[in-house]
This record gives sequence, structure tokens and C-alpha cells, in this order.
Amino acid sequence: MSELDGLRALITGGASGIGAAIARAFHDAGAAVVVLDVPAQPPADLPSGAGYVSADITDDAAVQAAVAAAAGRLGGLDVLVNNAGIGAAGGVVDSTDEDWLRVLNVNVIGTARVSRAAWPYLRESPHAAVVNTSSVAAITGLPQRAVYSASKGAVSALTRAMATDGLAESIRVNAVNPGTADTPWVARLLDAADDPVAERAALAARQPHGRLVTADEVAQAVVYLASPRAGSTTGTEFVVDGGLSHLRPRPRP
Repeated sequence: MSELDGLRALITGGASGIGAAIARAFHDAGAAVVVLDVPAQPPADLPSGAGYVSADITDDAAVQAAVAAAAGRLGGLDVLVNNAGIGAAGGVVDSTDEDWLRVLNVNVIGTARVSRAAWPYLRESPHAAVVNTSSVAAITGLPQRAVYSASKGAVSALTRAMATDGLAESIRVNAVNPGTADTPWVARLLDAADDPVAERAALAARQPHGRLVTADEVAQAVVYLASPRAGSTTGTEFVVDGGLSHLRPRPRP
């Protein structure tokens, strides 16, 4: 048997990047999958047999309808992966009220909206699990990431609060904290840099293991946290960052 055989999963932000890798990993591990993302049409590389629902997670009515449609297709929900999110560059001096409201509405309130809509279905599952995508930025000070870091710190705090509330209903809630990952969003940041090659090298060197994290590595951590094997794991943050948050090796020669 595969690790997620028989489980029914909804993955937000699953059309690209880490979310797409999670959708593939869940499919390969035996889960029935529905992806929720903004585009009206599903991505061409959606896993075979996976479902797709379109919704903007800043719109509560759209979220409620999309989650209901996903649960209807799957016959219920066992796992919710709150992966949808957006980034922002800049320090606190550079960030406008609009920046703060836009990012918090997606990354924090959006996570809460989808969780609120999915919770009644999760209550009915014998293997209910929620995995939120937070970030190493939640626990490590990074330059020019004030808004993004604050939003992910809130996701981490929300994860612990949801996990506490979920105990009485046997709903486990955890978070995964990726380091700088090789994703389309990071690629766009690099493209905007004055020297993309040098900037990529600097990002890789910032992580103690000397390279960017892969989306597939993050996805495998999410598979574990969602699986019944992690039945005694709740309220935790699973760090996949090449050692960035805790290790301080000597500089490479």
C-alpha cells in the first residue's frame, strides 16, 4: 500500500511550484486529489485523474463553493494543504498599507478561509490532517522580506492555534517551512535582479547545504505530515531549509 492510499486531499495553490509538486507527490502516494487555484482552467500537467476547482482565496463565497465542489467530487475530505500564497519584497520602510493588506489577505486570512470551509468535512474523517505552507522566513530574519515574513509568522502561529482547537476533533494541523526553493516565484525575483546569476549564487550560498531547496523535497515533507504515519504529530513546523534556520557552519573556502 502507498502512504496516502484511500485519503482524499484538497491542495490550494497547486497549479505551479511547490503546490504542483505536492499534488504530484500526493497522487503518487495514492491519494485522490483536487487542486484549487486561481486560473479558470487547470494546468496542463495536472496529475492524471486529479480534479480542479478555480477560486480566489480572498473571496469567501468562492472559497465556500470551491471547497464544497472538491468535497463533492472526492466524497469528503481527509487532508487539506493550505499552500496558496504570494510573496512580497521590501523592508518595512518600503512597504505600503496596500502591500500589507494584499499579502495578509492571501497568506493569512486566505489560509483561514479555506480551513473554515474545509473544517466540517475534516470533522467527518478518521484521518483528518491540515498542512499549512509557512516559511523559514517565519523563524529567521531575512533581508527585504518584512511583509512576507510577518505573514508567514502569522501562518505559523495560526497553525499552532488550529492544532490546539483540532485536538478535540482529532484534526491534526502542522506546517512545513521551506527555505529558498527553486520555484517560478524565485525565478521571477532572479529575473528582476541586476545580476540574476550572481543573485542565484548568493541565495544558494545562504543555505548551509549550498543550494536551493527543491519543490519535490518540500512535497515529500508534506506527504509525511499528512499521512497516518504522523498520527502523533500536531502543532509542529517541519523545516526543509538546508539548515538555514539553525545551522551556522564556517564559510566555504
